[in-house]
Amino acid sequence: MKIEQIVTGPLQSNCYIVYDEASLDAMVVDPGDEPEKIMKVIDGKGLKVNYIVCTHAHFDHIGAVAGIRERTGAKIVLHRDDLEIYNSGKDQGAFWGCDIVQPPEPDLLVSEGDRLSVGGLRFEVLHTPGHSPGGICLYGEGMVLTGDTVFAGAIGRTDLYGGSIEELKKSFKRIISLPPGTGILPGHGDRTTVDEEKELAPFIQGL
Repeated sequence: MKIEQIVTGPLQSNCYIVYDEASLDAMVVDPGDEPEKIMKVIDGKGLKVNYIVCTHAHFDHIGAVAGIRERTGAKIVLHRDDLEIYNSGKDQGAFWGCDIVQPPEPDLLVSEGDRLSVGGLRFEVLHTPGHSPGGICLYGEGMVLTGDTVFAGAIGRTDLYGGSIEELKKSFKRIISLPPGTGILPGHGDRTTVDEEKELAPFIQGL
């Protein structure tokens, strides 16, 4: 397994390209902006993108979905509980002063426990609401892609539409309950691990 991390857009969102070295099958997770920058990596490595996965539907994580879909034909993956937010993507961007192309309808509305295969790689969908109603994490291959649920030393904000601090606390607890050594690839900022973020637990439970 290989992972390419690409920082995009004014909010410096992390886009991840996860691929199987043997088959060159890939998924693109949270393409938030700058589709040409993302496609340069995909084309340069000769990857076949199977899925475009949105860990949640805020504009800074879906802004390049349309561009990547147009170039790759990959299936767009989203949790059904974020569909309302997803469908307002262009309006969200405009509110924050960003012009994005409204992404097409998702091809696959996932739920808790669903699995995605990328070549020989396997990932499980964890429904982790709190930052948004349909937030998901992808867990597999010794790592978890957390979107804006868990960051290095922080958790996502809950003051946006559909946010809930109580739900996010539950989701955080779930992530830090994953096996020791599990890598965390967040939607913004640096990578971390389950072990490191367990130190946050008392603080989070006190919120």
